[in-house]
Amino acid sequence: MTEDAGDILTRLPARLKDARRAQGLSLEAVANLSGVSRSMVSQIERGESSPTISTLWNLTRALQIDFAGLLDAGNVPDSIDILRAAEAPTIDNRGQGCRIRILSPPEEAEHHEVYELVFSEGGALVSQPHTRGTREHLTVIEGTLTVNSGTAEAVLAKGDTARYAADVPHSIAPASGPARALLIVKYAD
Repeated sequence: MTEDAGDILTRLPARLKDARRAQGLSLEAVANLSGVSRSMVSQIERGESSPTISTLWNLTRALQIDFAGLLDAGNVPDSIDILRAAEAPTIDNRGQGCRIRILSPPEEAEHHEVYELVFSEGGALVSQPHTRGTREHLTVIEGTLTVNSGTAEAVLAKGDTARYAADVPHSIAPASGPARALLIVKYAD
């Protein structure tokens, strides 16, 4: 049975991304190995751009995968990507008394970012406006937090979630004592 070209193009982005991740390569590394720009590799993996045969050939050679096998209808094995707690990158210089652990993969940074925030008493994370249309989703895991977005202010207890504009000056700080939260930054499409 002959495959529909649309089926192949539908499977291609996930197969390329799976192949890159299986080798532990970043978008930048694949770009350097293939000669295809990082932004183009990202667009192809998200299904936003269809590669030329030449581009596809360069990517498969860089990823050391079989060109024909990439397009086969064969099953892609199930997998689970794991970021171990000790391996999560941290940012310690963006806030006062606030440790930020980066939980999202770098290739998704154009759309959203996921962080764990750990505040000591008196800590704060004060942010300048992000790009237009950016929103944040903050869920308190431990303690109590005060959130400011522009002139709006809210106090959140354990289990509460706030969704607010992040394209204005905004801040997060413990209301009293230490606190921990999960923060998702969602960029406008």
